[in-house]
Amino acid sequence: MADTTEARQQKRSKIVMTVVWLVFLSGPVGDMWSGDHSTAGTAGAAVGFAAFLGCYLVLIFRHTTRPLPAHTVYALLGALFGLAFTLGLLLGDAWLVLYVYIAVALGAALPPDRARWGLATCLLALAALGTDFGAHPRWGVWSSLIVPSVLGCVALMSARKTIRTMRELREARAVVAQLAANEERLRLARDLHDLLGHSLSLITLKSELTGRMLPEHPQKAAEQVADIERVSRQALVDVREAIGGYRRPTLAVELAGARTALDTAGIDAELPHRPPPVRLAPEQEGVLAWALREAVTNVVRHSGATRCTVTLQAQDRGADGARLLRLTVTDDGKGPSGAAEGNGLSGLRERLAQADGTLSTSAGLDGGFTLRATVPSVP
Repeated sequence: MADTTEARQQKRSKIVMTVVWLVFLSGPVGDMWSGDHSTAGTAGAAVGFAAFLGCYLVLIFRHTTRPLPAHTVYALLGALFGLAFTLGLLLGDAWLVLYVYIAVALGAALPPDRARWGLATCLLALAALGTDFGAHPRWGVWSSLIVPSVLGCVALMSARKTIRTMRELREARAVVAQLAANEERLRLARDLHDLLGHSLSLITLKSELTGRMLPEHPQKAAEQVADIERVSRQALVDVREAIGGYRRPTLAVELAGARTALDTAGIDAELPHRPPPVRLAPEQEGVLAWALREAVTNVVRHSGATRCTVTLQAQDRGADGARLLRLTVTDDGKGPSGAAEGNGLSGLRERLAQADGTLSTSAGLDGGFTLRATVPSVP
């Protein structure tokens, strides 16, 4: 979902930038409407202009979204060169601006080394037409188009490199996530094997022994049955503890999830990128992560806020030298409703109390809501 939203935003940005960039074609358009050319000349200019614009938009939109075959790209670039040269030669200096668009298309469609050679050719053609092939220099007419041409080509080459890097980064993140999931499954399999392998083997052996003892030694068989019950109960406790450890959230994961949730809800978020270097027991970190999740969920669902700030601060507790880690979540929403504390906050307060932590909430002076959760660190 996030990738789809990002792609839509990029597409809208590309459309807006392209439309704004096309404003600079007002020179050729004004020349066609000026009446300085014959009817046939104006009609030919309009056809050539439409063909140029079509080829340019295909390269900018179609090729950058779904790459075209190389021969098609070079054919379109050749058509742009031919149209720009013909229109500039026949209709005058107002049409030299087309070479700026050719430079942009080169940066968008070709690899960097070939784009540089194409840009050099583009500038040579621009200089040739702007000076009437050396007969009339007219420096001010064409030289002002050199800088936009170079900048446009370089900007598109840089944009292509950035997009390629972002795509590779997304693919790498997906691979890392898949590897992490596989590693987690392997770790779960190993842990369950270590937890249950010995217990189930012992239960099997005692069951076989009980079966042999039952006819002649029922009292000893009853003792074996009691041992089987004890081992199975301990195995169940071990499995529950192991699964509880897997389900326990962490601060790093919840910070990333909070950032995504707030951004998706359109709330301006200010969060730390990582927890401070404070040692926490798994129970303390888990309950503080639950507090962050609960607070952000309330901000997204109920607060109506436009901004949310999350801080994690390490503090000294006192003479014993122990430290505290305090989570503070503040929003600028409508604040508490005045009703009794909800089940979410009540349950969170109980969780924190079991982990030697505390919870406090308050309303802001100008509206909004603040949640503070504090847990002790490992000495």
